[in-house]
Amino acid sequence: MRIVEGLKYSKDHEWVKVEGNRATIGITDYAQHSLGDIVFVELPEVGDHIDKDQTFGVVESVKAASDIYLPVAGTVEKINEALNDEPELINTDAFENWLICVEMDDPTEVDDLMDATEYEAFCQE
Repeated sequence: MRIVEGLKYSKDHEWVKVEGNRATIGITDYAQHSLGDIVFVELPEVGDHIDKDQTFGVVESVKAASDIYLPVAGTVEKINEALNDEPELINTDAFENWLICVEMDDPTEVDDLMDATEYEAFCQE
């Protein structure tokens, strides 16, 4: 399982890369590994406003479909269009193949998330 330093992590296995008040969000290596071969990704529309901890999409694998939750409230600025045709890119590199970028309502919400060390401990529980 790969965990990247410098990112924030949610208990729902999403990672967050913060740049100012923009957050890039994806699912973790742990999540993609647990799901298995990803065959479909459903993402929100650009311009959608999503509250913290609200479902913003679905990742489907050969094993199951899993909701994805937004760890910080915000407005969707960008979605990773490449995943429409190649959802399996997430299995190749879960950190390179982000899902969405949002303009955060409140950048201090990331303080509630785990750092890499805390997330690693969380995954081992």
